[in-house]
This record gives sequence, C-alpha cells and structure tokens, in this order.
Amino acid sequence: MIEDRGFRLFPGRLDEAVQRALVDAVFAAAADAPFYRPLTPGGQAMSVETTNLGEVGWFTDARGYRYVDRHPLTGAPWPPIPPVLLDLWADAAGAAAPPDACLVNLYRDGARMGLHQDRDEADFAFPVLSVSLGDTAVFRLGGTSRKDPTRSVRLTSGDVCLLSGPARLAFHGVDRVLAGSSRLVPGGGRINLTLRRARPGPANL
Repeated sequence: MIEDRGFRLFPGRLDEAVQRALVDAVFAAAADAPFYRPLTPGGQAMSVETTNLGEVGWFTDARGYRYVDRHPLTGAPWPPIPPVLLDLWADAAGAAAPPDACLVNLYRDGARMGLHQDRDEADFAFPVLSVSLGDTAVFRLGGTSRKDPTRSVRLTSGDVCLLSGPARLAFHGVDRVLAGSSRLVPGGGRINLTLRRARPGPANL
C-alpha cells in the first residue's frame, strides 16, 4: 500500500478473476442502465461514457451536478452495487456506513477527465474509493486548491485507491488512458468504479 496525506493506493488489490467478474457485472447492469455521455452545466458532452450502480447515481446537466435515484434516459432505478464492491468498501474504506452510489465511467479512445473535486456528497467524512479495470490510466492528484502542485500516478487494472482525510477534497483527474495496455474490457478501454456515500449516514452513527 502507498499512502500520502489521506491518499492511499492499493496496487493489484483485485485479482484477475475478480476483475473479470466486475467487468461482466458492469456490462450486465448496463443492459438495464445503458451508458450515456453526460452534459456538463456548460453544455459540453463529457468524453467518458457513464452509468451508475446503487441507490442513487451521480448526474450532470444544465442544472448542475447532483445525485438522482433513476437513470435519466430510461427512468428506471439504478442496478444494485455488486457485493464484492460492498465488501471492498468495508475492508478498505473503514467507513461507518455502506456506499449508496457507484459511478461507472467508461473510457474509450481519447477519453479523459479534467481536474475536479468530489464535493456533491452530503458528508465529506465518508471517503471516496476508486477501482481501476482495463487499460492503465495516468491519474493526476493535486491538493485542495487548483493552484496546488500535482503529481501523476499510473493506475493499472485491479488497482484500488482511496481519497480520505486531507485528500478527500483533493483535485484529481485522468490525463490519458494508455490504449491497448489491457485486454480486460471488451472493445478496449478502461472502466473506473467510484464508490461514494452520497447521502448522510444513518442518524444513529
């Protein structure tokens, strides 16, 4: 494990069998909750394709960033989070409540993610847990200000990283994906699964 001010990287945390099972689970869920390309509040289409798992899913459109409980195209509830991810959260995140949202980003040719903070959740005491599947990503991590220095880390298939404590509101993004570095994802590319607790935790915690 690599740890730096609340950022923790677990290289190769998931073995190949678990990775393949997760990819299969994602595409099975996408049959009911299809991938789509969301629009930013500024009206630009994101380069990643997106869907969600869990009780609520992250969403963006002209009205802004928020969580919604139904797929914007089908109107159906989001599929459930696979148990292996819930177990991973319990083991690696150490949070007092389970995740209720899992954002699924599919990176095909040329897709990237600009520097941003995860700050649409109700309680920043809950961490953010990210799982990498497929092609290697050049991940960029900064501080809590856009002006802070950044560094890059390569995330390979099966790696898991955690943003907690001082790093919970760190700016981060994906500069590029190294096409062809993995054969895990059908059709090529990378899948990133981001587990979050979007709503407040249970009142008795």
